[in-house]
Amino acid sequence: MSARSHPRRLIVALVTGSLVLLGSLVGGSGAARAAGMAFSASSCVTTPSAVVPGVQIADPACEFNGAAYVAPFAPIANASGQPSRVWTGVASDGGAYRVEVPPRWNGTLVMFAHGFRGNGTVVWVDDPQLRQYFVDNGFAWAASSYAVNGYDPGDGVVDTHDLLKAFPSITGLRTRQVIMSGVSMGGEITTAEIEAYKGDFAGAMPYCGVLAGSNLFDFFLGANVTAAGLTGTTISYPTTLAAGQAYAPAYQSTVQAELPALGITPNPATGGQTFTTSLTKTGTLWADTVEQLSGGTRPGFASAIGYWNSFGFAPLTKIPFLFGLYPGTSGGTIGFANGSVAGNERTFYTFSDNPFVNLRQEIALNRAVLRVPVTATSSADALSPAELPVIHGDPGIPVLSVHGIGDLFVPFSMDQQYDARMVAHGQGRLFVGRAIREVTHCGYTNSELTSAFSALVSWIHTGMRPAGDNILDPRRVASPLFGCRFTDPTRGAHPEFQAPVACPPGSRS
Repeated sequence: MSARSHPRRLIVALVTGSLVLLGSLVGGSGAARAAGMAFSASSCVTTPSAVVPGVQIADPACEFNGAAYVAPFAPIANASGQPSRVWTGVASDGGAYRVEVPPRWNGTLVMFAHGFRGNGTVVWVDDPQLRQYFVDNGFAWAASSYAVNGYDPGDGVVDTHDLLKAFPSITGLRTRQVIMSGVSMGGEITTAEIEAYKGDFAGAMPYCGVLAGSNLFDFFLGANVTAAGLTGTTISYPTTLAAGQAYAPAYQSTVQAELPALGITPNPATGGQTFTTSLTKTGTLWADTVEQLSGGTRPGFASAIGYWNSFGFAPLTKIPFLFGLYPGTSGGTIGFANGSVAGNERTFYTFSDNPFVNLRQEIALNRAVLRVPVTATSSADALSPAELPVIHGDPGIPVLSVHGIGDLFVPFSMDQQYDARMVAHGQGRLFVGRAIREVTHCGYTNSELTSAFSALVSWIHTGMRPAGDNILDPRRVASPLFGCRFTDPTRGAHPEFQAPVACPPGSRS
């Protein structure tokens, strides 16, 4: 995380052509543009960060897709046709922000944390997927761009909390309660936030989240070293960011040489940047290892491994996705840590949930894999401007998480590990996990998310724990119908997910 002074205050800023002054909104140009005036990207202003050199801040009053301005950010109407109120600006912490309050606000504010956006130099804020639902049902929301991109959840924790503290001065309103929510890396920000600022939040809903923190990079490490171990391929693990970046082209070539032994074939028509999978015996063992690392035996995993093997991850686009995530290509630093955040010195890799079925082969694999120590230090809390925040699993508030069981970018095992930590802290009854039968990353339907959010709100208000999946029971997870209970049954909702047994009609809660 970039070293920046704390505490920080928010700067009053121009908002959609109107001035936010002591929390009041003067004028209505945003609403006028939404009503039909032509949008011009030239009306959007990108500003250089005054906090992080070289960073540009996209105009929060305009919708930015990562490359261009495409529309204004303006109020929207609720189901009764009444418009919301919106505020945007740039904070002195270097993050752009958006705030929206519905016409019939119920006093609850949802703080939304976005996910990883690569390492580009332009930061931008966007809307939660449930924006319309929030406005229709009386929930206000607020979101920060964070001051920097990259995998830096600690920065997101601090910048999100800065915005929470500034909400009264921006809007002139005070919250009755606050719910934290975040997607992907924003899920890690969510779990770190509610532990760092205990007492500020009534509940949390991460989805497709990195709930177990830096353990995500142990998964990426494991997927790569086991492939090398099974194919007899020699790989290295540089110890610095510069050395890792220099090694990346050689690593790509090394992986290309081992793909035939796994049964993964590049497609010449795409210049070798897409792939087909027809696993060999060795490849099947590798896929079995990835399955155990990512959540255990479960339905639909063949479609998951096929999907995630079908394309690359920039800049290593000529090898399948998981190989492009090898932590060694950044020295394990993920761009900013003072050492490797990933390690596997105490990991025993397995092919199945049964510890005795393939024990001899598993022992051979574990003797062959490259071993890597964790050398980075973690923050004692989520507020230190160095390294990754520690996730303890003791938030003391209800947490309801949604996760796809075929997601191999942020695997389902993240929820399992966080659930286990909460159990270890005597807070297991404060966690509910809901499994979704999908293989993409964060590809949930609005129905799946609104069902989860409304269940969390009811839990907060009534104290009655909602239904969830038993994600820590391997037998339940391995059931052919696992994930049916909370997956949207609409035909085509998750077309990439394929399993031998389909969910029966009426299986969703």
